[in-house]
Amino acid sequence: MVLKVYVSNLSGNKEVKKRQQRVLMILDSKNIQYDIVDIAEPGKESEKEHMQNKSTSNGGTVSDPEPRHPLPPQIFNEDEYCGDYDAFDMANEIDTLEVFLKLAPADTTAVSSAQIELKQENGEAKEAEKAADAEADGEKPADGASGDANGEASEADKAEKKDDENGEATSENKETTETEGNEKKDENSEEKLTAATLSSTTTAAPTGSGHKSKNNSSELSESALLLGSERDASAQ
Repeated sequence: MVLKVYVSNLSGNKEVKKRQQRVLMILDSKNIQYDIVDIAEPGKESEKEHMQNKSTSNGGTVSDPEPRHPLPPQIFNEDEYCGDYDAFDMANEIDTLEVFLKLAPADTTAVSSAQIELKQENGEAKEAEKAADAEADGEKPADGASGDANGEASEADKAEKKDDENGEATSENKETTETEGNEKKDENSEEKLTAATLSSTTTAAPTGSGHKSKNNSSELSESALLLGSERDASAQ
């Protein structure tokens, strides 16, 4: 039984070329004998028709997901179809490549075990990703909590500053009030002193006038005496 790999060395699809190289590289690494059938070579029209007619998988690519004819690489064992690149790659991943290539009898137990292991690995990888996402989500609230704590601290600082400012304003108001009160007291004391001075001056003024009136009366009495003495002298 001869393994045949149908390729096209003149394909303009880069993905097709990469797939062909990968299939051949894997087969070489596993020391699996194969024949290359290049459907683009002249005189290979019958092989090309055989590949297109017998291939049940179209070998679609990203750039050409629904090709009109099956795209290479397509793998056959003699005239028996094995599969396209996607089937080849999956068999290689689950370690059932020889069964896929029909080089060994099918072992359904081995195939199912390999598929189960692959699923488990994928499940573990997904669980690890979920755990990482959960941890990342768990860290976000912590950051939020720290932000809240910082916000509360800043609010507390602001409140303290306001209290300090209010206290300073209150003390300034008290000092201003005390200063004004002292000034008013000084003014009242000055007014009292002025009033006292005026009252003392007013009280002293009548005393002076009394002295003056007394002096005048004494002068008048003296002048009257002089006049009386003169009259007596003239009468004699």
